[in-house]
Amino acid sequence: MANSNKPFGLAPLRTIGATTTGQTTRYYIPSDDTDPYYIGDFVISAAQGDAGGTSGVSKATGAQTPRGVIVGVEPANQLQASIAGATLNLERTSIPATKAQAYYVYVDDNPATVFSIQGDATATNQVATNSNKNCSLTVANGATSVSDSGTVVSSSTINTTNSLNFKLMGLLRIPNNVYGAYAIWQGKWNLHELSAAGTTAI
Repeated sequence: MANSNKPFGLAPLRTIGATTTGQTTRYYIPSDDTDPYYIGDFVISAAQGDAGGTSGVSKATGAQTPRGVIVGVEPANQLQASIAGATLNLERTSIPATKAQAYYVYVDDNPATVFSIQGDATATNQVATNSNKNCSLTVANGATSVSDSGTVVSSSTINTTNSLNFKLMGLLRIPNNVYGAYAIWQGKWNLHELSAAGTTAI
């Protein structure tokens, strides 16, 4: 049976070397940011922050060193709206490219997190012998405002190269998931802004 094409970006599975707690960090996205954001997108640190001291992030391209993965979004004025008696929007799963306000995102920024992620449409390199190699990711938007991220493994980049940002760890063991196009992999960041190794700051 062929794998289904249903990308979801990066979804946390577990943490290596520690009990998974689900802890996240809140980051800021200003209103003049021009990218859309979806749950499952990965982000990088940005040279910005809000007035209260919350540091900013921006949307990553497929090969950058990540700060983490978005697991939740929050419009910046939700607390004020609640105090004013307005209806809270607690069902938002994406942030539009054109923003009328600032937003916050909740990010899994733990370098030890293992994620699941779908592979792309090309079967050639999505094989058992590449189960422990590195790769970069192809960043794509969700199909709709309520979709998850469309980001997938860039199968053409799978290699031993140490500068690739994601490390594959075999397939996710779920029914109807096999090597080939649209395989669902598990893996963790090979490069990370908060890892023990030094990274260049912005």
